[in-house]
Amino acid sequence: MGSYILRRLVQMLLTLIGVSIITFLITHWLPQDPARQIAGRTASAAQVEQVRHTFGLDLPLHEQYLHYAANLVQGDLGRSYVQRTDVASLIAARLPATLLLMLGAIFCELLIGLTAGTIAAFKRNTSFDQGVMIGALLFVSTPQFLVAYTLLYVFSNWLGWFPLSGYGSFRHLVLPSIALGLLGGGWYGRMMRSSIIEVLRQDYVRTARAKGLGRARIVLIHVLPNGLLPIIAMIGLDIGYFMSGIVVVESVFGWPGIGQLAWQAIQTIDIPIIMGVTLVAACAIVLGNLLADLVAPLIDPRIKLK
Repeated sequence: MGSYILRRLVQMLLTLIGVSIITFLITHWLPQDPARQIAGRTASAAQVEQVRHTFGLDLPLHEQYLHYAANLVQGDLGRSYVQRTDVASLIAARLPATLLLMLGAIFCELLIGLTAGTIAAFKRNTSFDQGVMIGALLFVSTPQFLVAYTLLYVFSNWLGWFPLSGYGSFRHLVLPSIALGLLGGGWYGRMMRSSIIEVLRQDYVRTARAKGLGRARIVLIHVLPNGLLPIIAMIGLDIGYFMSGIVVVESVFGWPGIGQLAWQAIQTIDIPIIMGVTLVAACAIVLGNLLADLVAPLIDPRIKLK
């Protein structure tokens, strides 16, 4: 276990280095001039050149990256060109909101998807099964903004059950979590149904039935634990996806998370923030995958970490 984790950590480090290099090159090939952003629109050409020299923007690109990487090792993500604040502080301030929405969204999508998918698997080829599959296809195909605005119109504007936007209470969390839960629940429902059906065909399930074990015991001990294995991998990916910020949903509901910060940075081409959010997202994805790989053997002892 220790050697496996060490090897994965090395792979994570190499992945993050690769992500940082690619993102650094892409952002520095943009037509926007960072020195002009820092100096301001009214700055003279001499002032812009002075800023360029002060921040090392006149150095060769590889030297700029090495300087950035050296600061990154010390936990310095740079300073925002527009907000004139440390990027690490900006991301840290948005992190609690993002984590809260991530937990709410994962809870909703698992509740919706696993429940519907499991029931559909045991009632396959029935009208309920067909309804679940149609609903799953509908939700995974619907744009995020349409689901979000529909929930806002029905439950906030029409019924008045929840606030239109904001952050700070459980009522603010419900609608954005459901919006993401419906979208993700479609994927989980389809995956869970297929996984359960595959498990029900296995020899050990037939053997358990032949021994006279009750239906509930077979489902809880043999079917569900094995059916959950593909779901664990999806949860690991979702952690990275949600940690990178759900731009559309956060914008619709006015949720002050990392996604909203990233959207603002993209609009103003604030390169340090874009770099910082991208690295946080990449780190969350690789950590989520590692967590999923470590949990899988706890559910199925046949899985060995190598």
